[in-house]
Amino acid sequence: MTQRREFIKKSVLGTAGIAMVGMSMSAKSYASILGANDRINMAVIGIRGQGSNHINQWCALKDNRNVRLKTLCDVDEQYFSEKSKIVIEKTGVTPLTEWDMRAVFDDPEIDGVSFAVPNHWHALGTIWACQAGKHVYVEKPASHNVFEGRKMVEAARKYDRRVQVGFQNRSIANVMEAMEFLHAGGIGEVYMARGLCYKPRNSFGRVADSNPPASLHYDQWLGPAPYQPYNEKKVHYNWHWHWATGNGDTGNQGPHQFDVARWGLNANEHPVSVYSSGDIYGVTKEECSQETPNTQTSIFKYADGKTLEFETRGRYTNGEASLGIKIGNVFYGTDGYLEVNGSSWKAFKQDEKEPFAMSKKSQEAGPSNQVLAAPGGAEHYANFLDAIRSGNNETLHCDIEEGFISSTLPLIANVSYLTGRQLHFDGKTEKFIKDKEADKLLTRDYRKGFVVPNQV
Repeated sequence: MTQRREFIKKSVLGTAGIAMVGMSMSAKSYASILGANDRINMAVIGIRGQGSNHINQWCALKDNRNVRLKTLCDVDEQYFSEKSKIVIEKTGVTPLTEWDMRAVFDDPEIDGVSFAVPNHWHALGTIWACQAGKHVYVEKPASHNVFEGRKMVEAARKYDRRVQVGFQNRSIANVMEAMEFLHAGGIGEVYMARGLCYKPRNSFGRVADSNPPASLHYDQWLGPAPYQPYNEKKVHYNWHWHWATGNGDTGNQGPHQFDVARWGLNANEHPVSVYSSGDIYGVTKEECSQETPNTQTSIFKYADGKTLEFETRGRYTNGEASLGIKIGNVFYGTDGYLEVNGSSWKAFKQDEKEPFAMSKKSQEAGPSNQVLAAPGGAEHYANFLDAIRSGNNETLHCDIEEGFISSTLPLIANVSYLTGRQLHFDGKTEKFIKDKEADKLLTRDYRKGFVVPNQV
């Protein structure tokens, strides 16, 4: 009990006067946290789409990890009733609702927040949360551009917050097993990794600009992005396919497989070069406002000579390898190759047709280093809560530094695509070598009031 009280005191009060962003901590509110014993109070920011999954996962962990989902936050208030019902049905608690995330940060009872907002909000939201003394679970990619990702790392370290990136493969037992097998030399020296993101998507159409619905706080939705008139085809979910707010499927589904590819290569640094090309096929600009490519191939080289290939296919396609992989990875080693399809994997020796090793761990068992296994599918979220309690970044399965390095891959691939050439990257400065035009795409101009600062 004493250790828990000391932990909460340090977590909530340790940055007072430095980073509370207008938060006041009264004796009464501090006492209420002590009264909660070891319960962790969470808020979900962004409750549509993947945000619904966040809601369900925190609710599933109510008893398993003693977590309470206190607040739901979204700039579009029309979803409050629907999503609140989920929390009520699963936990018996009626959550608070807020449309401005800053109100969530001002709540001294909130220990952590999880972000399922558009990519352009990941960095600033995380930085604000860290400054307010909150721990953060943030969706992939960690940031919308490279500059922002580094600022997120700096904020996490400066304010000593646990920041977990939502690369859930890091907590799936079978995927962890496959990585252990690779790193132990199961197929010899791994010299190439291939990531696959094959998700056929049809046109979502095009409409004229209009006024935003009354339920949507549109200026807040835009946040750090440049101002643009409201268009219903550029907001909810479709923001993925426009450069101001998203990163295409290479930066949507792709980051999960980029992360597994880099993990399997055991590449703990940035690549030294990248070349990416592609286009939009099967969809015309007249019928759809999509800007990001639906077909894209990216090739990265590392200083040790290893290669990472990534392919995004947004039209009709076959799967690859013996597992018919459409969302997954293939690794090539000096003695054979290994396929990862979701949570299943198989390894083949040289040119043999039958696998000599394959996945065998139960997904439901949870990672072996968890004292208390989480409900199936909630392991990554449970790991985040465990790390909050331990106060140790090293217990996170995907700390922000790890997540940032993986997220940089699709981000610089898109820079190569936009400039139309191979780029050479300096991992120490996180800048391109002698290419000012490309460097400009490592950051962006921010709107007043929504600036990702140089000094966090």
